[in-house]
Amino acid sequence: MITLSAKLTFHIPGARSLKDKRMVSRSLIDKTRHKFNASVAEVDTQDTHQTLTLGIAVVSGEFLHAKTMIDEIIRFMEGHTGAELVEVAE
Repeated sequence: MITLSAKLTFHIPGARSLKDKRMVSRSLIDKTRHKFNASVAEVDTQDTHQTLTLGIAVVSGEFLHAKTMIDEIIRFMEGHTGAELVEVAE
């Protein structure tokens, strides 16, 4: 069994409050969980309006499959939000 994870940091320029940030994060987390059946959670910067840090994790029987899933999730998140992907730590 292979477990891979990544930490993604997004900049949300339009967020003026934590409520604005929460709308973006909930939407992105729900869409990602539904499409990929992966674990996704906000893992840092909870009190910063314009910074969103998400952790993602996948489990697979093969390393290549897990790596492909992580890469697809990152591409999906980058393209389905109004936020800019600033950093990826795998």
